[in-house]
This record gives sequence, structure tokens and C-alpha cells, in this order.
Amino acid sequence: MQISEERLHSLLKQVQKPARYVGQELNSINKDWNSVQVTLALAYPDLYEIGMSNLGLSILYDLVNRRPEFAAERVYAPWADMDAAMRDADVPLFSLETRHSLDAFDVIGFSLQYELNYTNVLSMLDLGRIPVLARERANALPLVVAGGSCTYNPEPMADFVDAFVIGEGEQVLLELLECVQAWKAEKGEQAHAGRAELLRRLARIPGVYVPSLYRVEYNGDQTIAAIEPMEEGVPRRIRKRILPELGPVPTRPIVANMEVVHDRAMVEIQRGCSRGCRFCQAGIIYRPIRERPADEVVAGIDDILKATGYAEASLLSLSSSDHSHIEEIISQAMAAHAEEGLSISLPSLRIDSFSVRLAEMIQETRKTGFTFAPEAGSQRLRDVINKGVTEDDLLHATQSAFESGWNRLKLYFMLGLPTEVDDDVREMARLVRDIQARGKAIRRRMVDVSVSASTFVPKPHTPFQWVPLVDRATVEQRQKLLRDGTNTRGLRVSWSDWDTTWLEALLSRGDRRLGGVIWRAWQAGARFDAWSEQFRPDLWRQALAEEGVDPDFYTGRHRQRDETLPWDHIDVGVSRAYLWREWERALKGELSPNCREQCHGCGIQQSFSGEQTPAWRCPS
Repeated sequence: MQISEERLHSLLKQVQKPARYVGQELNSINKDWNSVQVTLALAYPDLYEIGMSNLGLSILYDLVNRRPEFAAERVYAPWADMDAAMRDADVPLFSLETRHSLDAFDVIGFSLQYELNYTNVLSMLDLGRIPVLARERANALPLVVAGGSCTYNPEPMADFVDAFVIGEGEQVLLELLECVQAWKAEKGEQAHAGRAELLRRLARIPGVYVPSLYRVEYNGDQTIAAIEPMEEGVPRRIRKRILPELGPVPTRPIVANMEVVHDRAMVEIQRGCSRGCRFCQAGIIYRPIRERPADEVVAGIDDILKATGYAEASLLSLSSSDHSHIEEIISQAMAAHAEEGLSISLPSLRIDSFSVRLAEMIQETRKTGFTFAPEAGSQRLRDVINKGVTEDDLLHATQSAFESGWNRLKLYFMLGLPTEVDDDVREMARLVRDIQARGKAIRRRMVDVSVSASTFVPKPHTPFQWVPLVDRATVEQRQKLLRDGTNTRGLRVSWSDWDTTWLEALLSRGDRRLGGVIWRAWQAGARFDAWSEQFRPDLWRQALAEEGVDPDFYTGRHRQRDETLPWDHIDVGVSRAYLWREWERALKGELSPNCREQCHGCGIQQSFSGEQTPAWRCPS
């Protein structure tokens, strides 16, 4: 089904931001469906302005549409006003390119980047006229697949997703589409039949996890006894897919119809991080490091600016200043676009004077805010998390920033880190006051220092995966400690909402039994849980009670070393033994050096020794 112009216009008259739903943007690709063999809806379960800022979807959109036999289109979660208008008018959710309804596609591929978007997945399927529960889908097509960082623990969404793509999707998504292409050619008009057989074929693709082909067994204490394949030929563990080297830069990104969160050219300069922060899931799941060559980055910036008209470029990486040729990239790009006044942003900088020098290169005339992430206030706790930053490092870096003309700093911290005590929070407040005082003395005026103190959520596949979420009373008491310790003019402090943190921890650390909870919460009206004006934690507590699920079982207990975790069948290439070793080092406050300097035997090189050698290898 295709949505007509007339029906679309009648809907747009009823909503606040119609630009979210009209499509036809510069550089979008509209293919004739009669000329392609497989159609893919790239679905982002949040608003247009959030999803349009996701580089991963932009990369996949470009790669799939380079293949003449495939068509990739986009669909985002409609806001409450559009959702209601579509349901009232009996209009299904549709793609932006050709306005085909979701159920007309062969494959719907969701990007799962944040646990609080899970109920939006259910809403989009329901509005797209696709059965929400995977077991109720009688037809082989459309397939519902999902990828992204949340799928490293796919179990809470196993009831709703036919197949998960584990790891980097650039190669495996094309292989999945080729499998569907072969299926359709073989089955002809019967391509929508034989669902079980198609799922078996998908499960044989490396990196694809089909949850319906696995059985979960539980112990008497409700912990997991085993997650086992139910058929021959289905892998016991699903190894993440990884690119040996970064693929081509998408040089014709879609230019949004309205202001979006990241409204600029984006080039991924590096994937992976060598810092080894023990709290950071991304630092584990995106190993190993692969750098994009400097000339490729600069050429990518040139091409994107020509194709879009942007005047700002963002150099994306988990630690942008760690790229071995970052100065060369910045100087060449700035020189090439000096007349246009190119602005460059570096979203992730380490805490040192080198980062300040980089910031000076890109903000010679206009000093915007400067951001550092110490994460913890005391040196003891920074050593526990392996931050590798001393107080002197931080004070020297912030002093350099003030001396170079910055008046505004933002500092990111976390509360509730493992082993944290009240004195660590008092140290955080003291450190912030010291930084502000130094800035005031240097700038001879009041400086603006803002502090963001989010509550730490222990994530899967990290050295802290065994520890519980800190309890609410402790968090709120330490938030008060921080607030009282920073009650000074020019200091602004914000922190995480407890209920949001609690739900993120529940969904990120849960198992397959949470599927019923998600379904009940959605049925009761849970939508856009990541948005404070829509979030209703009471619906989740009601759903947990109705399902007989104790949330503390997932969020509030320390897990044993030998316990089978819900994500243990997902192989990220980093060994469980390494993660436990890092946890033991954390308890002793022992630092692990940057793995560019010394290999710690995490397992990533051995796990992928049979694949093409990446552009960067661990030192021997």
C-alpha cells in the first residue's frame, strides 16, 4: 500500500511538525520498486530529528542503495499527535521515500541504540500492520531484524524480533538481503510462505542471531542454566561481525527538512577505543581500533560539503583526539575551506593540553563551550574505572582552556560507580569548585562551569557487568551531597532522573522474561519512554507486577562469577576471563595501560585472527 498525497496532506494539517513526515529531502533516494528485488525499511524508533542524526543508519542507507537490486528507505517513530491522527484515519506507518506502508517491505531493520526506545518498536510494528509478537507472524516476509549497541544483549526484545544482527552491519546486512533475494527467487509467488525455513537460513549467516531457534533453561533460583540452540547447524555462540577496515564515507547524506540534533556533515574518523575505561560498553564492543586514513577523511569532508551545503563538519570517534593524524586532518580541512569559514567539531576529547591545542585550531575566533569527562571526582575512583587521568591532568587542561579564551566548561561525571563512597562525591564537588576558582582567577571574571552527573548503569560485556545498580536512596543522598557542595554562583549541576536510570538498567541487564513486561507496558500506553513528558514509570511497575517479575533480580543483586548471564551466548570477541581480570584490578585500584602501548590479551585479536587483518593491531 502507498499513501497518496491527498491522504498525507490531510494528516499533516493535524500535527505540529509536518516536516517530520514529508520526505523528499535533498539526496534522498527514491527507487522504482518494479526495478528492485528486495526492499528494506531502515527504522529508527525515535523522532525524525533524532534518527536523522544517526550516522550508522546513514552508512547503511548509502551501502544498500549502491546495490541496484536493493532499495533502502527510512521510517521513524511518529510523535503522539501523528500517531493518533494516523490511527484515526486508518493510515499505516509508511516510509519517507515512496510512502509504502511498513508491511509492504521485505525487511524492516530497526536500529536499537537506547533501551528506552523499545516500546516505540512495538508501536511502529503495530502501526505498520505487522504483528508485534514474532510468533504471531505467519508469513516469512516481512522479516523484522534489529541491530545496534543494544543487541549485544538481545534477550529482552527476543519476543518481537525475528533476527538480530550482532556487530557491525555493513557486510552482514548485505548478506542478509542476499539471502532474502535468493529466497524470493527460489520461492517465487510463494516467497511469503515457509517462515521457519527462512529463519534457519538466516541463522547460518555469521553474526545473525535468530532467538526462536534457541531454548533458555533456568535454575531453581531463577538464574539462567543455559541458552542452547534447538537445531543442528545453529551456532552455540553468535560472534559479532567486524569490518577489517572502515568502509567508504557516505558523501551524499540526506539533508533534513528541519533542524535536527546533529545538523552537520559527519565523518567517522576512527572506530574503537584503546583507553580501556572499565565502565564503557562502547570501548569493548567496538574493538579493535581501525583508523580512517587522513586523506580519506579530508576528501570525505570535501565531498559532503559540496553535496549538502553544510558549513560544519563533525569528526566522529569514541576518542577523536587519539587518531594518530588528527592534527593533519584538522589543518588540511581548515585550509581547504578557509574561504567558506568551515567549522569543525570534535565530540570526544581526552583530558590534556593536546586537546586544548586541537580546540584552538578549530575555534580560533569563536570560543564556544569546552567539554571534559573526568567521570569520577577522586583519584581513587578514577583508578577503579581505569580512567587514566590524574587531578593534575584535569587542572592543567582546564587551566589551558581558560588561558586560551574559554569562559564556559562542561564536566561529565557519574554517580554510583562501583566502590563509590560519600567522600568520592565530596571530592567531586571540591574539584569542581577548584576548577571554577582557577578559571575566575585566570579570566578575571566569573566563568560558567556546568556539571552533568549521570547515574552509572552497569552494562553487559564490561568488567562491571556483574555488579548491581546502586539503590535509589544512595543515589539521591549523593545527588544532595553534590548539590550542597556546589551551591556556588556560576556552577550549574544536573543529574539523571532515577526512574529513567532504573528502567535503562532493567532493560539492559534483563533476560527473555522481560518480553512480557515490555509487551504489557506498551499495551498499557508506554511510549517514548526516553522523553520526560511521555515517560510513565508507573506503567512499567504495573507490568512487572502483572508478569510476576521482580526488578531487583536484574538491577539490585551482585551476580556470581560463574553465573550464566543473559548475554553470554553473544561473543563480542573480548573474553569473559579478561573482563573478570579487569574487575579484580578495579577492586585493587590498579590501572591497565592504553592498549596502543601494551596488549592486555583481551582476546579480540585471537577471536578474529582468521579474518582480514585490520588497519591497526594490538602491539605484541
